[in-house]
Amino acid sequence: MQRYEFTVIPAPRKGEKARGVKTTEDRFALALTNLMNRMGAEGWDYVRADVLPCDERVGLTGSKTTYQNMLVFRRAIILPEQAVPQPASAPVAAEPALVLRAPLPAANDEIVPARLGATLAPSPGMAPPVGAATAPRTGPFNAPPVVSPRAGASVD
Repeated sequence: MQRYEFTVIPAPRKGEKARGVKTTEDRFALALTNLMNRMGAEGWDYVRADVLPCDERVGLTGSKTTYQNMLVFRRAIILPEQAVPQPASAPVAAEPALVLRAPLPAANDEIVPARLGATLAPSPGMAPPVGAATAPRTGPFNAPPVVSPRAGASVD
C-alpha cells in the first residue's frame, strides 16, 4: 500500500512583478505558478486548495474567526520493503583517504586567513596574526552609567 506525507502551506496573497506581466490576475497567476513549480521540484504533488477557519484572539478576552486559503501537497514515502534492490557488484576495497595540506607560507609571506564555512574546522597552527592592542575608546557611549537617587529616597 502506498503511503504519503502531506504539507499544507498558505496560498500567496499578492502577485509577483515580472517583465510583461501587467494585470493583477496575471501577477497572481505568476506567484501561484512559481510556488507550484518550486514545490514540484522538491517532489510534492498538488492535491487541492482549502479555505479553513482560524480563531484569533482579539484583545484580552475576545476572539474572531478568519478564513485562510491553504494549499495541500503530498509526496510518496518510500518504505524499506518498497525500495528497489541494488544489483550486486564486486566489493570495493576501502582505501584510506589521503589528507593533503597546503605548504606553510614563508616567513616574509602575508598570511591571509581562509573563510570558514559552517562545517569546516580551523586548521591547527594556522591562526591569523593578532594586531597590536588599542586604547579603549572614550566618549559618552562608553562612559559608566550615572545612577541618580529615586524620588523620595533619602541620600546619606
